[in-house]
Amino acid sequence: MEDDDRTAAPTDSAGYGFPAALWRTIDKHPPPGANRLQRWRSPLRGPWLTSVFGLVLLVTLPIVIITGLLSYIAYGPQFGQAIPADVGFLKLPTFAWPANPSWLYRLTQGLHVGLGLVLIPVVLAKLWSVIPRFFAWPPSRSIAQLIERVSLIMLVGGILFEIVTGVLNIQYDYIFGFSFYTAHYFGAWVFIAGFVIHIVIKIPKMWSGLRSLSLRQVLRTKTADTRAQPPDTDGLVATDPAPPTVSRRGALALVGGGALFMAVITAGQTIGGFTRPAALLLPRGRTLGDRPNDFQVNKTFAASQIDPRATGDAWRLTLTGGPTPVVLDRAALAAMNQHTAELPIACVEGWSTTQVWTGVPLRDLARLAGVPNPRSAYVRSLERYGFNQATLQDNQVLHPDALLALRVNGADLSPNHGYPARIIVPALPGVHNTKWVASIDFRAV
Repeated sequence: MEDDDRTAAPTDSAGYGFPAALWRTIDKHPPPGANRLQRWRSPLRGPWLTSVFGLVLLVTLPIVIITGLLSYIAYGPQFGQAIPADVGFLKLPTFAWPANPSWLYRLTQGLHVGLGLVLIPVVLAKLWSVIPRFFAWPPSRSIAQLIERVSLIMLVGGILFEIVTGVLNIQYDYIFGFSFYTAHYFGAWVFIAGFVIHIVIKIPKMWSGLRSLSLRQVLRTKTADTRAQPPDTDGLVATDPAPPTVSRRGALALVGGGALFMAVITAGQTIGGFTRPAALLLPRGRTLGDRPNDFQVNKTFAASQIDPRATGDAWRLTLTGGPTPVVLDRAALAAMNQHTAELPIACVEGWSTTQVWTGVPLRDLARLAGVPNPRSAYVRSLERYGFNQATLQDNQVLHPDALLALRVNGADLSPNHGYPARIIVPALPGVHNTKWVASIDFRAV
């Protein structure tokens, strides 16, 4: 995320491109304070440090981008249940989201959220390293450089927007007043466009910046021996550097330590096990429920606003799609062939948990409904608001471990976990593992 005064367009003797008169006029009328850039005096700033942070982001940000787009596909945009549903020309090529391996969504979404959080210190360090360029005057000397600056705004603005809204979503703090899913999706494309343009323009500069200092030399240089790099064409190097207060080696350690700290306080919510207690950024807190239902709850029974009587003895499951509807109570379901599988639930906020589920295979229910080879299944919940419905693909319905779960870890589901019955499908986003199931419509076409 650095800038460059040089462009491929022809320039006059003063370095102005076409239309030179416009850029010269802008240059002669700087805003107040534009000439006070001597305050950026850190001797650490320069092509090398900026390029190191840029290389880390070049390798890791594509992983965050790809896993984020995969999350959108996993939500089933072909069924109109991904948010936003209408994305115009930004529509992604969709495919049947795999049900194998069962931990697929746990991996992709865990990487998306976890790696995104780990990279926050690197992003901030990168912005710090190039901050003098944001205050350079004139902001552009040619049309080509203006396009580059616009891409920089898209890149920086996009990544900061994605980080802030993403962190708030993890904590369920929707203080921004708009749909997180919609804003995050379109914001991602703004960032991606800026990222791609910036890579194309800056790869040569990054390569030369990495070669400007020896990594071995940097790691051996103490604070007292740290010196500013020679003046560069980008204006990153301070013209009047202050005495160093930390070495470049120390700066790398500080940023790396910050990234490691973010990993420690977030990774536990995805990895689980002994790492769970170290996870401080837990969107669901630490009060998880009574054993053996003591695991994360995305939405409580109280928050669902379901009448408790609707999940009692009067509860019935309705299966449709065949010649006539099939209505079953919980006792009838419990009397059917039961299957047990150890499966994870992974949520868009990045947390996941693996439990042992027992229930009726969905493919058995499809046969009972009279649709032995369904193309999809439409599931509705007793819940009145929110994610109270989901459409499952054929491979998800017919997977041997796809269940209408009645029990978890050997005990009946708790109300918070979907009693009297809930959907559990391998590799399915957690929000589509519908709780408090009221009906399933198996569709042959």
